[in-house]
Amino acid sequence: MSSQKAAKAVQAGSRVIPVSKKYTVQSTGIWEKIRRAFAVDPNRSNGVPLNPQFRNPPPGSNEPFSFIDPVTIPAGDIAENPYWKRDARRAYPRLSVVSQGDVVGLLSLGSQSAPKKELIGEAGTKELVEVKQQGETGLAAYFNGGKGGVLESFGKDGLPPLPSGANLKAGADKYHLTPENAYPEHYPCRTFQ
Repeated sequence: MSSQKAAKAVQAGSRVIPVSKKYTVQSTGIWEKIRRAFAVDPNRSNGVPLNPQFRNPPPGSNEPFSFIDPVTIPAGDIAENPYWKRDARRAYPRLSVVSQGDVVGLLSLGSQSAPKKELIGEAGTKELVEVKQQGETGLAAYFNGGKGGVLESFGKDGLPPLPSGANLKAGADKYHLTPENAYPEHYPCRTFQ
C-alpha cells in the first residue's frame, strides 16, 4: 500500500512545474530561500501574474461615453433593419390585407383570373378610375347602390362564398369511409378514402 502511495507521489512530483518556470512574480535571492524554508509547498507560486508590459490605455482611463461605435450600413441601421428581415432561419408569415376599395373592385370588375368585364383601351381605364372612386366611399355605399352585380357574387342561398374546402350542407363531408378497408366493428378507429 505504501509503495503505491510513493509511486503516486513521484508521479505528482514529476508533474509539478518549478516556480522559476511559472509566469508569476516571485522573490529572488535570500528572500526566495527564506520563503522556501517557511512555505507549506515550496513549489507553489504567490499567484501575482508577471506583467512585462503595461496596458495602454490602462483600464478605466478613457471616458465612458467617448467611444464612438462604428456604424456599418445597412446592418447598423436599426430603423431599416428589423430582426424579421435578418432572420433567415424562420419563415415569418406575410400578412395579406384587402381593403374595402379592393373588395369593391373585385365585386364589380372581378379578378385577373376570373374577370367579369373586358377592360380594353380608354373605356377600361375610365372604368378602373370609377371603381377606385367607388371603393374610397366604402363597401356599404357600394351595396346601397343596388347594382345587379352584387347579388351575383353571393351563392345560391344568398350567402357569401365559403373558404375553400368548407361546406354547410349536412352530410357533405370531405372524407368518405371505405367499408372494404375499414377495421372490424370491435376496433375503435376508422379509415378514410
